[in-house]
Amino acid sequence: MHLTLKIWRQKNREADGGFVTYEVDEVTPDMSFLEMLDVLNETLIEAGKDPVAFDHDCREGICGACGMMINGVAHGPLPGLTTCQLHMRHFQDGDSIVLEPWRARSFPVIKDLIVDRSPFDEIIQSGGFISVRTGSAPEANMMPVPKAVADRAMDAAECIGCGACVAQCPNGAAQLFTSAKISHLGMLPQGQIERTSRVERMVEKMEEYFGTCSNFAECEAVCPKGISIDFIARMNRDYLKAKMSSD
Repeated sequence: MHLTLKIWRQKNREADGGFVTYEVDEVTPDMSFLEMLDVLNETLIEAGKDPVAFDHDCREGICGACGMMINGVAHGPLPGLTTCQLHMRHFQDGDSIVLEPWRARSFPVIKDLIVDRSPFDEIIQSGGFISVRTGSAPEANMMPVPKAVADRAMDAAECIGCGACVAQCPNGAAQLFTSAKISHLGMLPQGQIERTSRVERMVEKMEEYFGTCSNFAECEAVCPKGISIDFIARMNRDYLKAKMSSD
């Protein structure tokens, strides 16, 4: 396959960026999208040029590092996949592909396709934990959890913090990420101690960086784990109850 790639290049946070066009040959259908970028970078390095910087780690759809906009869609055209799970068989010979970093004010570009997602870390640090004894793990059957509750909590816990929800949202909102992190702890008995303070701290930290949810549901559409916006409604209810009880 022969592809034309239009890639956003930016040296650092302060530099002005712009699109640069590259031609890539010898792309096979079985390559992943990141492997295709590896081929491009090998060519650039051999030519003495700066390779395209992009985030990646596990390349198994687990770590959430590999996010980028592909033809204007977070993680690319297929639902339920991270960029590293997208394969070139879903593109055609001669295609032109536009690659951009996450487009959100809260995610400033570090270099090329890499953005700073540290606001997510701050949200987690503000309340994404539970009070438990340290030491050996407790007996699993000591605290029974109804299966329906456990399954729902695990649905929320699937969030990998990739940031696609923020990048795709017209408002740059992070409600889907934050609600998933709040819900997967708040639904389990282990998370009840900080339930009220957790939702207050995490929502208020989120509001320092991100926009407001307008229920466009584009976050749900591009989430590689298919996390439902129902969790946003749950977070809003918990936050309202927390504010009413504290007042």
